[in-house]
Amino acid sequence: MSISERISALVGPASFVVAGALSVGVAIFSALVIERRTVEDIGTALEADGITWVEVSANGLQVFLDGEAPDEAARFRAQTQASAIIDADRVINRLDVAAQDFSAPPRFSLDMLRNGDGIQLIGLIPAPEGDEAFAVAEAIADIAGEADVVNMIETAEMAAPDTWADALAYGLRALQTLPRSKVTVLADRVEIEAVGETREERAEFIARLQQDQPEGVQVVLDISAPRPVITPFALRFVRDETGGRFETCTADTVQTRDQIVTAGRAAGASGTIPCTIGLGVPSPSWGDAVETALAALTELGEGSVTFSDADVTLIASERTEQDHFDTVVGELGAALPDLFSLQAVLPEPETLASTGPARFTATLDPDTGARLRGRLPEGAIGASVQTFATALFGADRTDVATRSVTDLPQGWSVRVMAGLNALSELNSGQLTVEPDTLRLTGETGDQEMVSQLTRMLSEDLGQGANFQLDVSYVEALDPVASQPTDEECVASIRAIQDETKITFDPGSTEINEAAGAVLDQIAEVLPNCLHVRMEIGGHTDAQGGETMNLNLSQARADAVLNGLLARGILISNLTAQGYGESQPIADNETEDGREQNRRIEFRLLASAEVAGIAAGEDDQPRTRAGILAQGAIADWPFEVRPLPRPDVN
Repeated sequence: MSISERISALVGPASFVVAGALSVGVAIFSALVIERRTVEDIGTALEADGITWVEVSANGLQVFLDGEAPDEAARFRAQTQASAIIDADRVINRLDVAAQDFSAPPRFSLDMLRNGDGIQLIGLIPAPEGDEAFAVAEAIADIAGEADVVNMIETAEMAAPDTWADALAYGLRALQTLPRSKVTVLADRVEIEAVGETREERAEFIARLQQDQPEGVQVVLDISAPRPVITPFALRFVRDETGGRFETCTADTVQTRDQIVTAGRAAGASGTIPCTIGLGVPSPSWGDAVETALAALTELGEGSVTFSDADVTLIASERTEQDHFDTVVGELGAALPDLFSLQAVLPEPETLASTGPARFTATLDPDTGARLRGRLPEGAIGASVQTFATALFGADRTDVATRSVTDLPQGWSVRVMAGLNALSELNSGQLTVEPDTLRLTGETGDQEMVSQLTRMLSEDLGQGANFQLDVSYVEALDPVASQPTDEECVASIRAIQDETKITFDPGSTEINEAAGAVLDQIAEVLPNCLHVRMEIGGHTDAQGGETMNLNLSQARADAVLNGLLARGILISNLTAQGYGESQPIADNETEDGREQNRRIEFRLLASAEVAGIAAGEDDQPRTRAGILAQGAIADWPFEVRPLPRPDVN
């Protein structure tokens, strides 16, 4: 074999070996490139989803996910993202889940439901400590009295949130104030739902709950009053040169009220439009009927429309053209829902005869009484009108200087008496009765008075009567709105005492002349503060025996209470309490200090109860539970931590 043949024999197999080696190298390199590209793609997708805690690696066709997921949901999300890029069978999930911290405090809440049957409690509250055991249970027991208490409260052995104590104290005070209520207490929020018997009671509840609201705690009040039964179910709307206005508005539902208010604004009304929601609507189509009538009145231009149950009276302006009036009335009559009946009036233009001497006026002044002038019928009918007036305003407060005539319009005495009856409902005002109209102006402290007067006059005068009301609400005359707050009452009394103290002769408990003068001033304030529970606290200096000082302070507090009673003041909201020398406000080692400590002090009863209980005069344990149970919740200055209820065997 030649050399060339031998070389050829050796080169042939070697080339196959080299080609094979190159193929294997290329395959390995390609696999590594694919692995790296896969790892990069999956890593990019995870980072885009905010998953940065996963380490991605690959080995051949398999991709491995390593790391610690914050929770099971995050672990599953990471695997899902990887499976969206490569086959899910190739994803090997080796992720761990971080251990969960179950020591975080739960969401504490307490629901308290109070009605005539008792009080029901349910919720989770922080576990209390120390001698404050059963504070909530004792406070609830005092509020419930003889009524049943269903206690389903659970506790958690965890620290209370920062504002929990304040929220709980306010919630308990609200529950004590509201006989029919649901109070939900959260750490940073107190939600209160309640019902008052009357509008006045509702206003009083809101005023009391708006006082001393805890800082950092959101208070949500939903205090309602029962819907009144309205008879007749009335509405009156007037359009004149000044625009449109409701003189009374009633609706049966919130939706109907909104429908009527919208229709009123379209008819020219502006500003706040009060509309009472009540019971007694004559038809479910009340809102549709009112909306239709207001649209018709708007088309007429000026006039009034009055609803009294299902009776509708449309009175146009005397300047309205007859053809236009007939067209609008015909369309309104056809458009009104079934049951409603329409009476339309187009007044005749005023003539000299209709504006003649037939006129009656009455003026009501809160200080001097009623003054009647003008014309009344002769004989028994005119005398009955005068008798009716003196019965309304009082014989000594009625100045009658009227003239008896025979040529008065028919029904004159009825209109006069209806007007006088309406005038008597005002604080002050003036009534004018003329042949074609009745006008009443004045002031009132009742926001619902215009609606009430409209219903009264519509019922007394009949549906076709033309009357005008211009009655203004004055907040200063409103016994509820103008009622001073608890703090204002106490501040007024303290201002009097800052000028002159109530003092007693040494060793005496008798009201002397100087103390009597101060009581005279305080007696002028107290009639406006009958809604405020106050304590008259008696205090002495430290001279003398402790028991003697306690008895002396009690006797002097009682003397002040009796002195106010002797001045005609109702004292059902006042309590006399002697504290002796236990609560000094100055140094008893100096004469000036002892003078300051000898005092009579008026303060809100809740604050007084806290001070008295804390001082320990009643020999009861000084626990927060005891103070909570005595109704001084709002003024307790420290943290309230309720304890779990006892186990029931």
